[in-house]
Parts: sequence; C-alpha cells; structure tokens
Amino acid sequence: MKSSKTLGLTLMLSIIALSIGCDQVSKMIVRKNIDYNEQISVIENRFILTKVENTGAFLSAGNDLPPSVRFVLLSLLPILVLGYGLFLLFTKPNFPRVMQVGISFLIGGGIGNVYDRIVYGSVTDFIHLDFGLFRTGIFNFADVFIMIGIGILFINSIKSKIAAPAAQR
Repeated sequence: MKSSKTLGLTLMLSIIALSIGCDQVSKMIVRKNIDYNEQISVIENRFILTKVENTGAFLSAGNDLPPSVRFVLLSLLPILVLGYGLFLLFTKPNFPRVMQVGISFLIGGGIGNVYDRIVYGSVTDFIHLDFGLFRTGIFNFADVFIMIGIGILFINSIKSKIAAPAAQR
C-alpha cells in the first residue's frame, strides 16, 4: 500500500513538474526567437506559430477589465483555486488515480499560466491551428495541459455515470 501511495505521489508531482517545465521552456524559446505577430508556418498553414501576449484569460476573455479586477480574477483567484487543488490532491489519497492525473494536468497548466501573469504581466500564447472549418485561437502548452486535465475528468465523469446504473442492476 505504501509503494502505491509513493507511486501516486511521484506520478502527480511528475505530471505537474513536466507540464510546468514544458510550458515554460516553450514560452522561453518563443519569447527569445519569435517576433510579435510573426507567423511561422510549421505544417503548411495548418500549424502556425504566432507570438502574442494575452493579458486576459482563455481566448483573451477579460482583456478589457480594469487592471485591479483582472489581477483578482486572473491571478489571485487562480492561485487560491490551484492551492486548493494541490491541497486536495495531496491530502485525499483515496481519489481515483485517473482523477489524480486529470487534476495534476490542470494544476500544472494553471501554474504555468499564473506564473506568466505574475512575472510578465501577460501570458505568452503562440500556437494556432487552422484546418479550414476548424480554427483555434492562439494558445500555449499550459492551455493544452489544462484541456487534457478537463478531458480526463470529463471522460471519467461520463464513465462513472454510465457505470453507476449498471452497478445498481
């Protein structure tokens, strides 16, 4: 049992650290090597690197808020939520492993973006996908890790709801 607990802790810390590290290294490379609004086509105008600084949240939501309100909503509140997530993750070892993994991705990505917001005053976004009918806004790896975490938790929730009625039969 103790080795399972240690394995779970190691897995969670590894996911968080790798998410933060990948995000921050990629942003450092972009900040150093790509000019603002420069477009670099990586895969035939489908995968494009474009550096922008986002002072808002996902897809620039909140960009127009007063700076003090933006600080509370986009820095202070996320720090509290991430702290609570870390608290839950490390004090509730009975969480299913899949939930631990999903929450770890959310925390790693969240820390990456909050760090940028506090240190740089904005978040560096640089990935843009364009598949004709499907186009994304410009995002970063922290956003990818957050979406992976949400996806894992969402799929787990659906599986749990499907399994619950089956278990009652």
